[in-house]
Amino acid sequence: MTIHVLMPVFNRLELTKEMINCLRSQAVEESISIVVIDDGSTDGTAEYLQTQSDITVLQGSGSLWWGGAIDLGLRHLFTQAHGADWVVMVNNDTWIDKNFIQNLLSVARCHAPAAIGSAIMNKESPYQYLSLGAKIDAWRCIVEDILDTPKGDQMTSLDLLEVDALSGRGVIYPLLALRQVQGMRTFWLPHYMADFELSLRVKVAGWQLLVSPSITVQSTNEFGNSFRSSTWREKLFAIRSPSYLPAQIKFWWTVSNFVQRVTFPVRLVLFLLFPSIRRQKK
Repeated sequence: MTIHVLMPVFNRLELTKEMINCLRSQAVEESISIVVIDDGSTDGTAEYLQTQSDITVLQGSGSLWWGGAIDLGLRHLFTQAHGADWVVMVNNDTWIDKNFIQNLLSVARCHAPAAIGSAIMNKESPYQYLSLGAKIDAWRCIVEDILDTPKGDQMTSLDLLEVDALSGRGVIYPLLALRQVQGMRTFWLPHYMADFELSLRVKVAGWQLLVSPSITVQSTNEFGNSFRSSTWREKLFAIRSPSYLPAQIKFWWTVSNFVQRVTFPVRLVLFLLFPSIRRQKK
């Protein structure tokens, strides 16, 4: 059995080196295979990766984005890996301790069938949680963090949280689950929300989605999106925008029930024209 680690990268060579060192330092009872998907880096990342004999490198042209990079990695694993293997997804702008992968694996085995996500912790003082997991409000088309709910104030590191969707910043999936849902949906979801949508299909296929607050990836407080649009057109149709309209439509249609789908076109227009409506609690 092998744990395959997929890490998409685009530039940020020093961060990539740090995460690779973290992965090489993992204390895991199973073997680890590191797969880096380099989507056209221009800062020396490609040259560095070519010298790393213990890393499988998959090359993109700069048009993969996160969803496409993960999908390329999964397509590679679907032809090379075995049914009992596991897949861990990480980002190169985070830091993990040496027991991170083993802890994910242990919880996943204990609560099978399940995919297990990690909490995000501030890597700088005051070293507090930045994210515990996603809760989806399909009526308001909002993804909230458990940390921002009343329940979040009562969480401890020993709690295991059932979530509506899993982030791709530090998560383990059974390879069997990812094979069953047939990878990513890159046409509609090339970047933002691609990780959430993947986990939703895994849940429908029969796997629990859980987050262990005791298993953390460390990040800066700016772990979320830093994109700032200059026009409405860019905000709605730039792939790097979290408001990318095709992804928003696909995601919210997927998570909606019949009534929510019937009313979705009207609600979408209202939310675009009057964004404050989404922030008002029902």
